[in-house]
Amino acid sequence: MTTMSKITETLRQAVQKSKKSRYALWQETRIEQAVLSRFATGSRGLSIDTIEKLAPALGFEIVLRKKTRKGKKV
Repeated sequence: MTTMSKITETLRQAVQKSKKSRYALWQETRIEQAVLSRFATGSRGLSIDTIEKLAPALGFEIVLRKKTRKGKKV
């Protein structure tokens, strides 16, 4: 599984389990409710920009760091 797939699946599960309604997520992120619903059901993915808006609303932080190899930063 790719890193992007892991991020997407983690956020999808978080949307499904969230106690926040689609409306509440829309108010916080301005991501359309229909987009959130299609994402939650797996019928569509999300752009990086949308992921950056959605992650904090669900309690996640997206971090970019250099890849490590054998304990050393590359």
